Amino acid sequence: MNDDVFDEDAWDEGDFDAGPLEEELRRAAAVLDPVPPELQQIAVDAYALHDLDARVAELTFDSLVDALPVRGAGDAPRMLTFRAGGVTVDVEVTGHGLTGQVLPPQPARIEVLCGPRPGTSLTADDLGRFTAAAPPPGPFALRLRTGGDVVVTEWLRA
Repeated sequence: MNDDVFDEDAWDEGDFDAGPLEEELRRAAAVLDPVPPELQQIAVDAYALHDLDARVAELTFDSLVDALPVRGAGDAPRMLTFRAGGVTVDVEVTGHGLTGQVLPPQPARIEVLCGPRPGTSLTADDLGRFTAAAPPPGPFALRLRTGGDVVVTEWLRA
C-alpha cells in the first residue's frame, strides 16, 4: 500500500484529517442522492417553528411503547403524557381526533403543529381540557402557552 495515501500510524494516533474525505463524500452524495426540495423545505420550516423561549416537554408515557397489550382492543387510542417542569400534558389520539388535559388544570392556548402546514389552534378550558375534531395528518407537536410559559412537545407521528 502507498504510504502517501494511508499512514497507519497516523490513523492509530488519531491524527488523520477526515476533512477532505468528508467534503468529497458530501459532493458525491449531493450528485448521486440529492435531498428532495420538498424535504429540504420541511426541514427549514420545522426549524423556523422552533421557539427559543419554550421549554421542551419530555415524553414520559406512550401507550405504543409503555402499555401492556389488551386482548380484543384492536383500535385502542394512543395515550401520551408529556412533562416540562411543573406542567403535565395528557393527550389521547384516535382516528376521530385529539383530546387532552393540561395539569395542573389551567386555561391554555394550544397549537397543534404539523410541519409546514398551518397549525390548528385550540383552547384549553379552566380545567385544562382541550379537543381537536380531527387527528393530526402526520407528524405533530403541541405548543402550549400557559400564562407566561411556553411549552413545546416532541414531534411524534399520530
